[in-house]
Amino acid sequence: MTKISYPQLGGINGVEWDAVELPSQILENWCWEKTALDGFAKHYQSGESLPAELFKRINKARHFQKAMQLVRQLEFALTDMRLHLEFDPDNPLDPHKLMREVHQQAGVTPMPEYNRMLCGFGHLFAGGYAAGYYSYLWAELLSEDAFARFSEEGIFNPQTGADFRREILEVGASRPAAESFSAFRGRPPQIGPLLAAYGVEK
Repeated sequence: MTKISYPQLGGINGVEWDAVELPSQILENWCWEKTALDGFAKHYQSGESLPAELFKRINKARHFQKAMQLVRQLEFALTDMRLHLEFDPDNPLDPHKLMREVHQQAGVTPMPEYNRMLCGFGHLFAGGYAAGYYSYLWAELLSEDAFARFSEEGIFNPQTGADFRREILEVGASRPAAESFSAFRGRPPQIGPLLAAYGVEK
C-alpha cells in the first residue's frame, strides 16, 4: 500500500523500531470483534456463526492474568534497558544481580534462586532488540490506541480505514512514525486503550 518510491522508506522499511509492529499488531483487534468474527467464524458443517455465549466466554478468558503478562513485559524491558545503559567495561555488572533487582521492583511472584532466564533471552543479545525490547509494548500501545479510533467510528468504517491507509501505511518512513500516528489519531498516543486491552482500568 506504500506510495513511497524509495524501497528503503516504503512499507515498514526504515520505520522506527518501536513503531514498526503497529500495522501488524492492529490487525489482531478485529479477531476480538463479534461483527468481524461473524463474517468468517462459522461451524464447518452447519455454517452457524459463533454463538454469542461462546464469544462472551472467549472474550472473558482474553483478560485472564493479562495484567501479569503486562508486568512481565515491563520487567523484561526494564532489565534490557538497564543492562545496556549501565554497562561499564571497566566495572562489569552482574547481569543476574541486575535482573533480580528489577524483579524486586517490578515482579509480582518470588524469583527462585536458580533462575537464569537471561541465558536464554535471545532477544536482548542476538535478536536485534538490544536496548529495544520496550518496543513490543510501545508498538502495542500505538496499535491499541489506533484501533480505538476504529472502535469509536465503526470497525469497518471506510473513512477510518482510508485514513489509516493514507496516514500510516502509505507513508512508510517518509516522516517520523510519531507524526504519522498523530496524523491518523488527531493527537499523540494515550495509554488508556492499552490498559483496557489488558483488562486494567486507568
